[in-house]
Amino acid sequence: MDEKSARAALFEAHRPRLRAVAYRMLGSISEAEDAVQEAWLRYDRTDTADVQNLAGWLTTVVSRVCLNLLRARALRREEPLEGPSDETGAAGAPRIPDPLLRGEGVVDPEQEVLLADSVGLALMVVMESLSPAERVAFVLHDLFAVPFDEIAPLIERTAAATRQLASRARRRVQGQAPAPDPDLGRQRAAVDAFFAAARGGDLDALVAVLDPDVVLRSDGGGVRARHTVVLAGAATVAGQAVLWGGLSPFARPALVNGAAGAVVIGDNGRALSIMAFTVVDGAIATIDVLTDPERLAALDLSAFRD
Repeated sequence: MDEKSARAALFEAHRPRLRAVAYRMLGSISEAEDAVQEAWLRYDRTDTADVQNLAGWLTTVVSRVCLNLLRARALRREEPLEGPSDETGAAGAPRIPDPLLRGEGVVDPEQEVLLADSVGLALMVVMESLSPAERVAFVLHDLFAVPFDEIAPLIERTAAATRQLASRARRRVQGQAPAPDPDLGRQRAAVDAFFAAARGGDLDALVAVLDPDVVLRSDGGGVRARHTVVLAGAATVAGQAVLWGGLSPFARPALVNGAAGAVVIGDNGRALSIMAFTVVDGAIATIDVLTDPERLAALDLSAFRD
């Protein structure tokens, strides 16, 4: 193997971890792929013979690319023509990140790498509300164990300030993204009970399977992204679920970012929504729904169609 091929093979060995870093930072599968490709281009034209920790060097490169993309997003949100918005991108409501989907019982080694450390969609949603520097500090330190003194130069902060950013991000994430039940069977039982109650229009049964403080977030994309629906409370969410009851027969079981969820496919074969659930102590604590037609059309959902 010549030197060029050896260097390429070395980068490929690091690619899965770099994709995982970029996905957590960006919440976008396509942008994560672009960030990793940019890291490859920089690596390919850089003499790394003196780099003692190539994994750390590549992580820094892809993180810097992601940081620039996050900052560009933040600037776009501040443009007057975009209308009122906050750091979540939608007048107090979050953007739903790209979901990672697979059928239950299906093994996908590539997704297993992306989903290591159990980054559920609810956590990814909350991370959308972090500032670019907070998100980079939190992802690198808390999810990939990068020391603060290595993160600090990347975000142009001191190590102490970087520690504070990560701590603030951690408190927000822990407060708004509860850790799901580790038992996937228990998760699925709660989700199945939710759809059965919605299909039957049984409000009492719906309330029983929902946490009293359940939060439902729905991202319709396009212009509606500034008016993303956020509902809170078991009675409110149950009432909305009854309105959706007619769609329950079209819900196909799926793993969404490693947790029990559903892909809703209409009888015409068109994807209507992807629903991610966070189940805590047998009750549904969060429901994140992606209904944006453009983003749904871009996903490979062939495994969930008859």
